[in-house]
Amino acid sequence: MAISSSTPDISGDRQSGQDVRTQNVMACQAIANIVKSSLGPVGLDKMLVDDIGDVTITNDGATILNMLEVENPAAKVLVELAELQDKEVGDGTTSVVIIAAELLKVEKLGKDSLINCARTCMSSKLIGGDSDFFASVIVDAVQSVKMTNARKVRCPIKESIFLKLMGKVPEIAIY
Repeated sequence: MAISSSTPDISGDRQSGQDVRTQNVMACQAIANIVKSSLGPVGLDKMLVDDIGDVTITNDGATILNMLEVENPAAKVLVELAELQDKEVGDGTTSVVIIAAELLKVEKLGKDSLINCARTCMSSKLIGGDSDFFASVIVDAVQSVKMTNARKVRCPIKESIFLKLMGKVPEIAIY
């Protein structure tokens, strides 16, 4: 039995350009709009019905997003972002989705805007009192590992390690 070394034929159309970016932003906005009304102390509950008719009533963003059947790749990234936020922090899933969706609409951000976004992400019940300090530290750390090519700006967060030391300022290292 011989194995062919040629590239498999994958049927379908490849799309690119501004239209696709616009569609992706709109899909992310739709996801954010679903959870936006459940945010905060006066957030509304959502009634979700699954395929077999089971009803879930919740205002928890992570639960709402987990029950959605999302097909758009960019919108799936927002759902994964919420899952990661829930796994790492345990809070702020709705805020993270709303902020990420809003950031997709912005062309360029200055350091003040980045610090405000980081502060908003951290103003939960866990470290809300120290969000000013940590927001500045996080933005400085991410900007210190930022790499710029001719056309792209890349922040290699996955290749970076944030060292969390009790009683000390977090340090960042790139490997």
